[in-house]
Amino acid sequence: MGHKYTNRLIDETSPYLLQHAHNPVDWYPWSEEALHRAQKEDKPILLSIGYSACHWCHVMEKESFENEAIAGIMNERFINIKVDREERPDLDEIYMHAVQVMTGSGGWPMTVFLTPDLIPFHAGTYFPPEDRRGMPGFQKILVVVSDYYRSHRGEVGKMEDQMKQALHQIAEIIPSQEALHSKVFSKAFHVSESQFDPIYGGFGGAPKFPNSMTLSFLLRHWKSSDERKALEMVEKTLEKMAYGGIYDHLGGGFHRYSTDDRWLIPHFEKMLYDNALLSRTYFETYQATQKQWYLHVGEEILHYVLREMKSPEGGFYSTQDADSEGEEGKFYVWTRDQIKEVLGKEIGTPFCAYYGVAQQGNFEGETSVLSIVSILEKVSQLYGIPLTELEKMFEEGRQKLYDVREKRVKPNRDEKILTSWNGLMISSFVDGFKTTGNEKYLNGAKEATRFILKSMRRDGNLMRVYNKGKCQVKGYSEDYAFFIQALMDLYEATFEMEWLKEAEELNRQMIRQFWDERDGGFFFSGKENESLIARSKNPYDHVIPSANSIAVFNLIRLSSLTGEESLKQKAEQTLRLFFNLLDQHPSGFPQMLSGLHLFLNPEEIGVIGSKNDPKTKTMLKEIYLTYLPNKILSLRDPQEPIEKNWFPFLMEKGNPGVPTTFVCKGFTCLPPITDEKDLKKILN
Repeated sequence: MGHKYTNRLIDETSPYLLQHAHNPVDWYPWSEEALHRAQKEDKPILLSIGYSACHWCHVMEKESFENEAIAGIMNERFINIKVDREERPDLDEIYMHAVQVMTGSGGWPMTVFLTPDLIPFHAGTYFPPEDRRGMPGFQKILVVVSDYYRSHRGEVGKMEDQMKQALHQIAEIIPSQEALHSKVFSKAFHVSESQFDPIYGGFGGAPKFPNSMTLSFLLRHWKSSDERKALEMVEKTLEKMAYGGIYDHLGGGFHRYSTDDRWLIPHFEKMLYDNALLSRTYFETYQATQKQWYLHVGEEILHYVLREMKSPEGGFYSTQDADSEGEEGKFYVWTRDQIKEVLGKEIGTPFCAYYGVAQQGNFEGETSVLSIVSILEKVSQLYGIPLTELEKMFEEGRQKLYDVREKRVKPNRDEKILTSWNGLMISSFVDGFKTTGNEKYLNGAKEATRFILKSMRRDGNLMRVYNKGKCQVKGYSEDYAFFIQALMDLYEATFEMEWLKEAEELNRQMIRQFWDERDGGFFFSGKENESLIARSKNPYDHVIPSANSIAVFNLIRLSSLTGEESLKQKAEQTLRLFFNLLDQHPSGFPQMLSGLHLFLNPEEIGVIGSKNDPKTKTMLKEIYLTYLPNKILSLRDPQEPIEKNWFPFLMEKGNPGVPTTFVCKGFTCLPPITDEKDLKKILN
């Protein structure tokens, strides 16, 4: 079927931009052509930023961007630019900051009105087509804003000056003069405790986000302080999330967030980064508690990613939509009758009791999102089915429902591959390998890493986006930081030098491109990226860690492994730059807090022995299965040459002749260990 309209977005590779390629709106991608036209015609720019899995982005497209009358106003009065925030996080960050300054909140779709000089003068998020529920209609907004731009140029000019100042302030951070200290950890814990939901876990009310980085920090705090409440907060949250509807009980993996405070009804999109960060937290909690259930959830996430999100080339795709067939969540929900039809009454009835599927439903149209509302023992007693038999019935039941669900129309998948998100996912697959020994996870990590090194580098520099055979957009600091972390994690799992060498070289490039020689810290955009109206260092840990937070980890680890002391100094400089913010608003910096924890409490663990020696392998397995969040792990095989002056921690130990582990906590080194039982005692 032919399309009535086709605009410039038809030549793009971003699924989000292509979704708008047949709008009657005269869309441009962010380009010199669009910016030049705005200058030449002295027209304001309507900048619309979103992403392919965003439900309200789809709604606004359907209601407004497909509306010919609204499109006519847009085309007549504005230069219209559409941006995929996942491809251009630099634009998203700057203009999201502007939206928050202007409105007090932000989100997507982001709608920003710019002068031809790219300074925002009006902004918002989703607008309905006409006035609705106290929200002004988009058609009215377009007319009022364009009229205001033409008739109030003096006021617009004043707003430009104010907004320029506000945007430049995002990079003006004053380093702390005091020594870095650990008091901030207790403060951060108490802030989290005050926000904690003791009934359902998590922090704050609806909508509720997973906050995996906060959970990881709390695990660290529990480990170092023996604060039992910190561990209880982590366990309660992980348990309630995995029982709730935010978790996909048939296919594995987490949806983006819960619309309620009980984790019951999710916003159904699935993001690669959420599943990367959450699987890592579940693996960490398994290490900390040795409870198999956490390991099980982590593995189910990895199985989901391998099955649904892995490209044939080896990289991982970005997202799956919330919608299918135009309805949010349609792919995932069930009626009671549907379940009984698939499973039969004998299994279907107890299955519905366990997963909270009532006749009236808990979602739209008498449908239900599966969530665990009972315990197996109770269902076993209620229906007189032995527990082991019930477990088997439910496992078979989930598989049958999954098979039926696979025949439904699936949500769209955004198949662009992002270096930064892949870095996070590679690290999680490495964690999965370390805790299970499953080579499938290690192979998944290696394949994705090799794909990025082969297909997402140009002239030695990392690129950000790969889609449909095309590699584009020069990498940002988060792309470098997350991928360097992944390479170092791979080294810790394999002790293959190629990964560490790549990490060291990319870290040098990251410093050259993004490091601020004056105040320290890494800018989000580098010397190779497009110059915009502002340049920030993006210190906050939002849904993903900041580049600066992960860079702290990388610098400390690389300094220890390569003996390059200047790297640790840069880590300290970065922490000092953000320490005042960290102290004042700890809930905004959970990953940076963990980086500070590593800086103040490093634990160097080195093994000397052949990688193939069974005793070496046993010792490494003991290390992998123990929760050691601040470990910096290295191995020296006496039969292999050492690179430069690397591994100073191990070079001074000589050759003990038998596989030996050395442990130094802070400034205290323990006696050499040659027995795995002794090692277990020391590590715990």
